Amino acid sequence: MTTLIPILGDQLSHSLASLRAATPASAVVLMMEVTEEATYVPHHPQKIALFFSAMRHFADELRSLGWTVDYVALDDPANAQDFAGEVSRAAARHAATKIVTVAAGEWRVLDSQQTWADRTGLPVSILDDDRFIFSITSFMAWAKGRKRMTMEDFYRVVRRQTGLLMDGDQPIGGQWNFDQENRKSVPKGHRFTPPVRFAPDAVTSDVMALVAGRFGNHFGSIDGFRWAVTRTQALEALDDFVRHRLAGFGDYQDAMVTGEDVLNHSLLSPALNTGLLLPLEVCQAAQAAYHAGTAPLNAVEGFIRQILGWREYVRGLYWFAGPDYTSRNHLNATRPLPAAYWGAPTGLKCLAEAVDNTRRNSSAHHIQRLMILGNFAMLVGTDPAHVHRWYLAVYADALEWVEAPNVIGMSQFADGGLMSTKPYAAGGAYVNRMSNHCKSCAYDVKQRTGPKACPLNSLYWDFLARHEDALKNNQRLWRMYDGWRRFAPDEQVRIREQAADSMATLA
Repeated sequence: MTTLIPILGDQLSHSLASLRAATPASAVVLMMEVTEEATYVPHHPQKIALFFSAMRHFADELRSLGWTVDYVALDDPANAQDFAGEVSRAAARHAATKIVTVAAGEWRVLDSQQTWADRTGLPVSILDDDRFIFSITSFMAWAKGRKRMTMEDFYRVVRRQTGLLMDGDQPIGGQWNFDQENRKSVPKGHRFTPPVRFAPDAVTSDVMALVAGRFGNHFGSIDGFRWAVTRTQALEALDDFVRHRLAGFGDYQDAMVTGEDVLNHSLLSPALNTGLLLPLEVCQAAQAAYHAGTAPLNAVEGFIRQILGWREYVRGLYWFAGPDYTSRNHLNATRPLPAAYWGAPTGLKCLAEAVDNTRRNSSAHHIQRLMILGNFAMLVGTDPAHVHRWYLAVYADALEWVEAPNVIGMSQFADGGLMSTKPYAAGGAYVNRMSNHCKSCAYDVKQRTGPKACPLNSLYWDFLARHEDALKNNQRLWRMYDGWRRFAPDEQVRIREQAADSMATLA
């Protein structure tokens, strides 16, 4: 009686439900590197290398613990190059009597899992993924019948459930959210402590060579790969963040600085999304720093909210919204993705910095992703499906369950407000306030029209004018529309003509 346990690349946790449901003596663990997963979008080479290297290291850890691991490498000549084909081959190879697996994190792969019984003729148990703090069942119960599904409402429920940063039934510090304290610009000359990074070992180096040979034409550089690929490394990265950057995370979490890729951000999301770290333990480590007096409340709350609030919330919303969520297009945007996202020059310093960070590191922090890359794509009217596929491809932490709501819902407002109460649109003034990019930009951030005017300014106002019928009744936008109506008619015409020129040349 042999149980086959397929483990996916984002399930690299020793506490995985399928491992708990079996014993090493009666099971074979199957792990698979398949071309289908590396190419359904053209993933950044560092992203592919991260998953393959972490998988190989995890397989070695399982073997050291007594598990039999059948590991199918990408370059195995017999590799079927898709999950269903490899599960079928392994079931026959090991004369398996049943299959036990943990539910995939996205609709596409869950669809594959649901074919395995027919493909193999074996009973297949698909277990809930209980590594998250809030279950999908609990989220569905919370969401049922709600007129609004804001993250802030959800966040308070999960704070109370976990007791994180709570004093009885009330939040420590007397408020749930310290966002107003977390929007400071970086003082001139401020120095950030760089994060710990990990030199590739022999396993990772082999993977990097494989990826460079097979996927070297994908956007992004493999050369700077320094991600954590084992749980030991991931725990070291967590400790490094808590010790050296958490205290300053709150103040500057929305800031952008030319030449600074990381600032005080954690870079822990790839380890969380592969399963090397668990969300509750990361939140508890941050909370411990607050209680020890080594990190202030605004920093710790802001960081915990990213995991306990946003990460758990977007997962629930992804499954609640259904498999057609990524095709939503509330604003009827139809333009192709601008070439700037693949590195074409635009003269916009903020955009160039964000794209270059993405190309070199398969990473960019949340304000670059939302308020530069997402904002620009939305302002020029890019089809949200194109934006979604780009984000899914280029970021090491981009799994569809977390990426799609952040892009379709929050960044592009393509779900019509299911996730966000307003579009996150901004002109050059926002970028100038939160960064130093404008000082070295080819454009003048203070000009709306003219050859040197910052394109974001006219694009912002044109976006509001273009979608006035759809957005004018949004209570969070009334000040913006009041500002638009204060422009003289001839100034409105000049702004919209400027925006049309910018879209023609930049988009």
